[in-house]
Amino acid sequence: MYGDGPDDQELRDGWHDFCEKLKQAGDVVFRDTAPSNAVTRATGMRQLARNISLALQLEFENRDPRYPEILHYFDPLRKQGGDNTDALYVGAPVNGTDTYRVSGYRGTAAYFAVTVLEDGNTPWGGAVVGTLIDDDLHVEEDGSFELVISPREHPGNWIRSSPGTYRLTFRQFFADWESEDPMVAVIEREGAFEAPAPLTAQALGDGLRRAADWIDTSVTYWADMLDKWQAQPGEFVAYGEFEDNAIDFTPGGAPLIAWWDVPRDEVMLIRVTPPKASYWAVEFGSYWWESMDYRRRLCSLNHHHGVLEEDGSLLMVIAHEDPGLPNWLDPSGHEQGYVTVRWIKADGYPRPVAERVPIEELESHLPPDVRRITEAEREAQLRARRRGVIKRFGT
Repeated sequence: MYGDGPDDQELRDGWHDFCEKLKQAGDVVFRDTAPSNAVTRATGMRQLARNISLALQLEFENRDPRYPEILHYFDPLRKQGGDNTDALYVGAPVNGTDTYRVSGYRGTAAYFAVTVLEDGNTPWGGAVVGTLIDDDLHVEEDGSFELVISPREHPGNWIRSSPGTYRLTFRQFFADWESEDPMVAVIEREGAFEAPAPLTAQALGDGLRRAADWIDTSVTYWADMLDKWQAQPGEFVAYGEFEDNAIDFTPGGAPLIAWWDVPRDEVMLIRVTPPKASYWAVEFGSYWWESMDYRRRLCSLNHHHGVLEEDGSLLMVIAHEDPGLPNWLDPSGHEQGYVTVRWIKADGYPRPVAERVPIEELESHLPPDVRRITEAEREAQLRARRRGVIKRFGT
């Protein structure tokens, strides 16, 4: 039935096991704590499907630290874990025994960080081994740089690896999406010249099993985490105040996260005065800890795009219909989710204050001189977002 190949049965079993695990993973969408909102249910299932390619990349195609490639993680079509809508995340597998050299051009992203981390008990690893943020990385006048990751000291840009080292990640956060350029770089393992061995049925089966397990584990992990914020709606709380797992945080400032719950006949006002910071951002997403469609919807802000009031405060509005205010966070059909405020290298870390009010009372809760936005200006906002996303990720 399966042909004359010596590995036919093993190949069939590996594929069937992969498909069965994916089928079972879909049960997370119907968990008791998941919103019953139709859009949230559908996007939860879509996230599982989207993350198949990410899981295959991380757990199969680009998992071997002997043959690393710098590949991107998230983009507008695959995301999780509270992905920053300003970001381009790229990384590669590394180990704690070899020497790796990354060379290329840093680009001009407003915030730039490279992190080496160990394996751990979260979907994205554990403890941070070392990091370089912004000017910590020496860049030549032409924009080029070289970085070494190894257990032995090297001159120049260097991060010491540990025995448990398993991944290298670059974070690039873009403020002005249309004018800032992404990094272009390659990674080489010192002494690596041979090609990988041909694929075997066992290697394929192992990779498929790891990928399926990762999809289930990762989506469930982030939903479990967000349930902790769901218990305290509207309160901005840092990850470390709920959870002591070692995890690869964005270095430079811990994000403040809140659960929002806004029925269609209400809005939520969020107020804060941003501190002086090298970079700040507001991220907005669904129960699945997945950002909204930031190509075509207004679902994030940063220190370049955010519009401040006369007194320097930031007024954001979560509303199901356009409120005519510049800092609109569009729920995109969801009624619950998360909102994150991130201050990096700031002179303070203020916690925003959220207030939920009936939609018909919105005007009475706004300052008399509140900033407004015209329909033409809104269209320009949206067009600029899409152009910026294309510049970051390519066509």
